Amino acid sequence: MKRILIFVFVASISSAFSARADITIGVAGPMTGQYASFGEQLRIGAEQAVKDINEKGGVNGEMLKLSVGDDACDPKQAVAVANNFASEGVSFVAGHFCSGSSIPASQVYANEQIVEISPASTNPAFTDNRPGPGIYRVVGRDDQQGEVAGAYIYKNFPDAKVAIINDKTAYGKGLADQTQKYYEEAGGKPVLTEAYTAGEKDYTSLVTKMKQAGVTLVYIGGYHTEAGLMARQMREQGMDTTIMSGDALVTDEYWAITGDAGEGTLMTFSPDPRKNEAAKPVVDALEAEGKTAEGYVLYTYAAIQAWADAVNEAGSTDFDPVVKALDEGTFDTVIGDLSFDDKGDVTLPGYVVYEWKDGKYDYVNMSDPQFCCPDDCLDNGACR
Repeated sequence: MKRILIFVFVASISSAFSARADITIGVAGPMTGQYASFGEQLRIGAEQAVKDINEKGGVNGEMLKLSVGDDACDPKQAVAVANNFASEGVSFVAGHFCSGSSIPASQVYANEQIVEISPASTNPAFTDNRPGPGIYRVVGRDDQQGEVAGAYIYKNFPDAKVAIINDKTAYGKGLADQTQKYYEEAGGKPVLTEAYTAGEKDYTSLVTKMKQAGVTLVYIGGYHTEAGLMARQMREQGMDTTIMSGDALVTDEYWAITGDAGEGTLMTFSPDPRKNEAAKPVVDALEAEGKTAEGYVLYTYAAIQAWADAVNEAGSTDFDPVVKALDEGTFDTVIGDLSFDDKGDVTLPGYVVYEWKDGKYDYVNMSDPQFCCPDDCLDNGACR
């Protein structure tokens, strides 16, 4: 009898301790390497979300604990990060950043029944070919982004000699291919298509090739480091070619690389969540600590918000009820009210066009006589 009572007592203590245990979640991205500025955006957003949620009582009364994984935008390292999260008992991951990391890591998460919501991976294959339920993103897709970019180039630069180049990554090539597809469907024809190798420092031979072809607009499917170097090297060769790229230029590091050579660079990105009234308290809190809310900071925050709300709705961190809540719910986040379709894609407005000026990026405004918007503009006049 004493043994039974002791067992019951110990079990009761264990149960009570378990109920008060922290919930470990993960954030994964390039925390080191040439794309570390984006990993920093994801980490800042995740840390702020965890802090704010815990200050409000946590999730189902339990506190969140954050584990940070560094994949360096390398597919093999991303899989190792995913396996490490599984060994830690992580039930949710906000990540990864690079599509080339998110896609292979998602197989691990599906196998281990870990929910993954990417704040940044835009390659269509991430959700089109997802290996199971529980894989989502709160950002748009490259076929949406490429459609906006391709149509914009054709409409606003009808006489341009266009080059479309890519860095051969899942993200860069996918984005360039989609942009070329929609540019050609609109009636355009690039004078040059080319691939380059990410991580190099000298792109003068590619720049020379574009100069010889008389390129007046280059679309770069790739990341800010290489795009910034190309911008400088084009200006050094006397080219005033317009540069356009995608959402991987949404970091102040782009301007740190280019300086004035980046003036007038165009890029597509989702509507700036910093302009949302719901995001203001978070933006203010970050800025008060000297942190940025640029780029994917708020998208990471929103991914964690959506998951936390789903867990509260499910009453558990167990995979199946949380996935059911994510599939069926609408979530009030810093990037707007969002839900997910049957692929795991977010049902939010897609992409708008931005321009770099004086070291900052903001919406291209249709009042600028150089540009005219497509028919579907935002209410504030920014080009969609």
